[in-house]
Amino acid sequence: MARSGVPAIGSVDELMELLHARHGGPDAPDRDLGLRTAALLRRSHPYDKELQVAGLVHGLGGLPGAEAAEAVRPLLGDRVARLLRGPTAAGEDAEALHRAAEAGRAAGLDAGVVDDWRPVLELVAAGAYQL
Repeated sequence: MARSGVPAIGSVDELMELLHARHGGPDAPDRDLGLRTAALLRRSHPYDKELQVAGLVHGLGGLPGAEAAEAVRPLLGDRVARLLRGPTAAGEDAEALHRAAEAGRAAGLDAGVVDDWRPVLELVAAGAYQL
């Protein structure tokens, strides 16, 4: 259990299930926002996998930033959690995340599919891409 009382996400498989549920859910304007945000961050920050992953899980399950941050912290680490807390919590990188999320609201961006992100999630969860 995360400090916020929200259950911690304990594995990449569990996170993938949540992402599939989110992206396979009812057709809503923000349904694929995480995918579009992550895709934009992959283009603008190609070496920052933690930032890309933060974009992917941004707004996961409709949780506010602080609660989402605590839910993913055990799996994805402190930096991803800080980025999810918002622009005031992690400086320039969190601002880049916010800008990408805003730009990701535009329709028409081909962002791929959730399964494309499994290898990146596994590497970040293993601590292989810490800045």
